[in-house]
Amino acid sequence: MGVAGVPWEHGPVPAPRHAPPFDPELGAALAARGEGAKEPVTLEGLAARQERDAAARPRPTVRELRADGRFEVEELRAPGPRDGREVTLVSAWPAGITGPLPLLYYMHGGGMIMGNAWSVLPRLLREWALPLRLAVISVEYRLAPQAQYLEPVEDCHAGLVWAADHAAGLGLDPDRIVVGGKSAGGGLAAALALLTRDRGGPDPIGQLLLSPMLDDRNNTLSGHQMAGHDPWDRTSNATAWQALLGDRHGAGDVAPYAAPARATDLSGLPFAYVDVGSAETFRDEAVAYADAIWRSGGEAELHVWPGAFHGSDTLAPRAALSLEARDTRSRWLRRIVGR
Repeated sequence: MGVAGVPWEHGPVPAPRHAPPFDPELGAALAARGEGAKEPVTLEGLAARQERDAAARPRPTVRELRADGRFEVEELRAPGPRDGREVTLVSAWPAGITGPLPLLYYMHGGGMIMGNAWSVLPRLLREWALPLRLAVISVEYRLAPQAQYLEPVEDCHAGLVWAADHAAGLGLDPDRIVVGGKSAGGGLAAALALLTRDRGGPDPIGQLLLSPMLDDRNNTLSGHQMAGHDPWDRTSNATAWQALLGDRHGAGDVAPYAAPARATDLSGLPFAYVDVGSAETFRDEAVAYADAIWRSGGEAELHVWPGAFHGSDTLAPRAALSLEARDTRSRWLRRIVGR
């Protein structure tokens, strides 16, 4: 077995004969987007792709996020990990609710090469903050390749430490913090749970790992199966890991705080919710991570959504499978913060 329980990590992967099918409703939504929806990200085209992504995901202003007074929103500055640099945190919670509130400390997706802390907030506020009466802090961590190796997760850690230390003034309950994220953000949330465990706090009560990006080795069967099919496939994944790891890419000593699938000890971690599609690149590494948590005596809840591809619930939010997945995540989150 490999580090996280995947038997093929140290040898060649058997050639896949077939890719698992997409859910019909999700597949139709992807097909409607055309072949451009599956265009891989390459190192040569990374700068242009980052520009297109920034244009496609403009940052909503604080005023827009407040939604005519429905939410309280603040941009906060936390001391960064070094060099006097600050980390921007976007804090938001439903207006009229007094604390101390549970906190979802959230890292956005985008392969650690794209995305921003602001654009994910409208959905987080609508789906979780308002019905669950919790606060959200979204982290503007540095992106690769300008930031490499441990710099993004160190940004996230610095922001979490500051938020926990200032919980009383922010109206937060430091004993009810969940770290979470999607895709690259899910990988950062897993890395942050490892980092806080090993540095002695803060102590999240849960980790919400949605299609998490965990393994820089990029050599799972699902990755090979979904090459050219999943909107985020092995080519894009390799590009992102190369951008993050730089000269360390392919090395044998990559730290688990950069790639959590490298961890050999997953004991003592907060309850993990692991969520992935059966038809996406990250399927096998996510399943292996949940299994490794169980093998270490930890607590994890795993959901593999049949026929879901990477980002399918964002592309087709009203699809039946997307609605079921989001409802299941919400129920777990409600249970965790209500413990």
